Amino acid sequence: MTQPTDDAPRLVGPVIRGMDADLAQAVIAAVERDNPGFEVYVVDRGGYIRVHTVGRCRLTRASLEDELGHHFPLSRLEPALGAFAGRMDTTDDAITWYLERQD
Repeated sequence: MTQPTDDAPRLVGPVIRGMDADLAQAVIAAVERDNPGFEVYVVDRGGYIRVHTVGRCRLTRASLEDELGHHFPLSRLEPALGAFAGRMDTTDDAITWYLERQD
């Protein structure tokens, strides 16, 4: 985890409201697992936490559940999402934030 620098305009990913610290930490750890080879940028502003990577950021339900230690449908993440950067594609098993579609 590092602070963003000159890549900031190309960063994508979720902005998690700071009301549930366990969920925020689980999202950070899951994003790190789901994006091997990508630098994960985390900015904690107290009331919210930005979790971003450059160009594409993926979060899977499996990784998030592993980090939380219990079943957690991705639809339950929505109330904690204060915002996000980039475009967002969702399925029951993953959320992907991106700048450009690759399909």
